[in-house]
Amino acid sequence: MPYLVGTRLALLLPEAVRNGAGAIGVLFMGIYAALATAVSGLQAQSFALENISGNIANSQTTAFKRTDTGFVDMIAEAAVNRQNSGSVQAYSMPTNNIRGDIISSSSATNMALNNSSFFVVDQKVGVNDGQTLFGGTNFYSRRGDFQVDANGYLVNGAGYFLKGLPIDTATGNISGSVPEVIRIDNAFLPARPTSTIDYRLNLPQVPQTIAYDQAIANSDLLVPGDFATDPTTAGSGTITAADSNTFLNQSISGGAITVYSSSGAPVNIQVRWAKTDNPVAGVADTWNAFYLTDSNATGGATQWVNTGQDYTFAADGSLSPAVNNVTLTAVSVNGVALGDLTLAHGASGVTQFDDANGTSQVTALSQNGYAAGEFVGVTINNNGRIVTTYSNGESVERAQIVTADFNAANQLKKLDGGTYASTSESGEAIFNNDGTGIQGSSLEASNTDISEEFTKLIVTQQAYAAGTRIVTTSDEMLQEALNMVR
Repeated sequence: MPYLVGTRLALLLPEAVRNGAGAIGVLFMGIYAALATAVSGLQAQSFALENISGNIANSQTTAFKRTDTGFVDMIAEAAVNRQNSGSVQAYSMPTNNIRGDIISSSSATNMALNNSSFFVVDQKVGVNDGQTLFGGTNFYSRRGDFQVDANGYLVNGAGYFLKGLPIDTATGNISGSVPEVIRIDNAFLPARPTSTIDYRLNLPQVPQTIAYDQAIANSDLLVPGDFATDPTTAGSGTITAADSNTFLNQSISGGAITVYSSSGAPVNIQVRWAKTDNPVAGVADTWNAFYLTDSNATGGATQWVNTGQDYTFAADGSLSPAVNNVTLTAVSVNGVALGDLTLAHGASGVTQFDDANGTSQVTALSQNGYAAGEFVGVTINNNGRIVTTYSNGESVERAQIVTADFNAANQLKKLDGGTYASTSESGEAIFNNDGTGIQGSSLEASNTDISEEFTKLIVTQQAYAAGTRIVTTSDEMLQEALNMVR
């Protein structure tokens, strides 16, 4: 319209008027300026309508950030008393720093950020020999609907691949400092042989063994003379199958635990305790622990082995001297070699406090080995770490998710799929690898408010309609002015 009007003016007005001379020229120029201003308003409202349309269209898009519209007046150079309101220009107002609602998700690999950070992602650029190739450029996204693809990568709904830092599975520490695309290995988890047994218990002051008789002094003790060989000999005490019943009658159960060999074979270790000395018979309450080495032994074959450690207790029920750890060398149970095992008691893990039942009370019994396990799935823990789970019940931390912050998040460049690129205005990414703000099994919703968008839609529509009335009025006034100079 401005072009057509300008052309009409150029053809019909006298040369003096076309050059802006005289009152009639000023008249035409004023009407033309009003028309141009009205058109700028229509353009600005059209731009606002485009943003409103996009916001409403993406009201259900995961982690979508709406774009609001701002307006700025454009004032022509003029004397102070001749200035007018000027035309208008629209510009985008990103809301990257406004979080959408966080909703729960049934997917263990979905995650949301309850702060202002962004996930660090990369883009697939091709495939070579069946291997996915990546661009190596960091992009940033709030979209956390990640799923594991056929190649073990975590990909969100927009096709971007999650980046993080690998974790050394031996130490549990992060290795490296440059974010890389995370890939999950779905291979079997190798077996881990048991090396340490955490074992803590309370022993009674008077063990109620089968052989115990309150009327008989020292009947609570193990009697070495009842055995073919002395079972209390430190480091080499053993009990044969032939003496097994006697041993069971003079000792109490200390619990049992399943441990694992280097091949992952499960082995059950049974422990029994026998009191070997007391203040009546000697100088202090003393105990020995035994483990079952061969449940199928017969005759003179060894069935129980002494751990080789005297546990001596003071009057207050504490060990004196303290026994924090005991190493069992070359342990073998029912033909399965387990190697050296450590019984870890801690500073005060073994005590002797009075117990009317006369039995041991195990307070801790665990070990650090496990059988081989089949890959089951992937989860995200509260520290923002990628955890693989296995059929043997084990979980292994594989990678640390890296997040990025920006000094000016609203100056990021918007890309397809809710993804952003850094700009000179946004500043460089500030990486964080402590998992702050990451919430597993959750998704962030769009920050679009439908009711607010409809309100803006009504205002935009009315402003546009008013602008068209100005164009129509300006055109009519130009027609009158043209008729006047003919």
